[in-house]
Amino acid sequence: MPRNTEIKARVQDVAKLHKIAAELSQSSGEVLHQEDTFFNTPQGRLKLRVIKDKREELIYYERPDQEGPKCSDFVKVERKAGELSDDIKLLLSRSLGVKGSVKKTRTLYMVGQTRIHVDKVENLGDFMELEVMLNDDQSLEEGEKIALDLQEKLGVKQEDLLTGAYMDMILKQ
Repeated sequence: MPRNTEIKARVQDVAKLHKIAAELSQSSGEVLHQEDTFFNTPQGRLKLRVIKDKREELIYYERPDQEGPKCSDFVKVERKAGELSDDIKLLLSRSLGVKGSVKKTRTLYMVGQTRIHVDKVENLGDFMELEVMLNDDQSLEEGEKIALDLQEKLGVKQEDLLTGAYMDMILKQ
């Protein structure tokens, strides 16, 4: 199963974060409009992600809810826009039930093997995520070191780190 090391945090100064991420990635980033529909599962998380005019992804992942770097094991099926979502959403809605949905505008920056996400989440606010995509021969500790280094470079403070998923935060409202 593919793995990554993740960090998620609330953002205090989104303009500053965009500026630093753009400098580190030497790019202006890619803007993605996403809607994630989460389904009820006995373990882990299952979501159908629709990225407007681009692609659709069915993603199952297991990740501990803890602050700071954490390992996420995941499986992803990806298709072109319009090839997956309607039938799969109906099938999963009827068989598992819908937990809820998350709408966000994500700016994606790539720094080496790390995806920096700057997210504006509907009804929640501004956040950032780091996803260090681990190679098969890399340890979790190597991923954590890369994530913590980028966290520091981006100016993300320890007190802004989050434990769960956006869906969890929406359900708590």
